[in-house]
Formats: sequence, C-alpha cells, structure tokens
Amino acid sequence: MIDEFFKTTINLKKIPRQGWKNKLGMTNPESVADHCFSMSVIAMVLSDLQNLDTTKVLKMSLMHDLAESIIGDLTNEEISKKEKEKLENETMKKIFNNLPDSLVEKYLSIWNEYQERQTDEAVFLHEVDKLEMAFQANVYANEGIQKQKLQPFFDTASNEIKNKYLMEILSKLSQ
Repeated sequence: MIDEFFKTTINLKKIPRQGWKNKLGMTNPESVADHCFSMSVIAMVLSDLQNLDTTKVLKMSLMHDLAESIIGDLTNEEISKKEKEKLENETMKKIFNNLPDSLVEKYLSIWNEYQERQTDEAVFLHEVDKLEMAFQANVYANEGIQKQKLQPFFDTASNEIKNKYLMEILSKLSQ
C-alpha cells in the first residue's frame, strides 16, 4: 500500500500548473511538483528565520497540493473554493489511507491544520504559496512573457500576503 502512496506523489511531476496554462496560454508550464519543491525550500528558510515550527511547515508544504496528483490543478474558474476544499479533503483521506495507520492521523491532522488556517504555520504557508507564485511569475517575465500578462499573479500575491517579511520580499520582486 505504501507504494501506492509514493506512486501518487510521483504523479505530481506530470500535473501542470493550470493557472499558467489558462491565463498565459503556456503549453509547458512548471509542474505541481516543481511548485511544491520551490515552495518547500522557500518555506524552510523563511520559517527558520521567523522561528516557526519548520518541521511542521515542511510537512504542510510537501502535502499542500498532493490531492492534485489525483484531481488535477483545479482553478477558481473551474470549481468553487468550497467544492475544491471538499474534494481535496476527500482525496487526501484516500491518499493517506495508503500509509501505515500510525501516520494517517498524524498527516491528516497537519493537512487539516493547513486547510483551517488557524495556526501561525498554516497562515504563513498559505502566504508562502503566493510568494512562490510571484517568484515563478518573475521567472516567466525574465523568459519574455509580458509583465502586463503576469500582473494578476503579482496582484493576487500582494492582496493575500500579510506577513511583513514576506511583503518586503514580494515588493522587491515586483519592481
């Protein structure tokens, strides 16, 4: 059964980030796995700098888009936030059921904490998710995609990031 969990995880490499495809018309955007890796490294460093529980932040980061390995990267235009959350929660339970019982509750608890955004770590990670998106938009800008096409991604990050340290990093990126 654990091999099924790993196969599901590896499938993230094949799932393209749908927002880049839909809004920029990209045919070969980064994968969800690419995003998760970058986000995890950013989260690790910034979490340590802010004295958060970095182990928990990393676990949240590594699992935050895991449901997409099965349901795909659904955008707000395709499904409501509430419907997506319900679908992701159901999918994560199925994914975690391929793990030993000793891990299922532990990981579901971390997943639920992330979804509920009630802890500093969960709030922080949601904001890092947007910061990583802005970093990727900056990469695409440097590769020749027009800044005006990328502006909505920077605007979303700017609207959702409240952490002062993350805002400072974002403002340097947006210049």
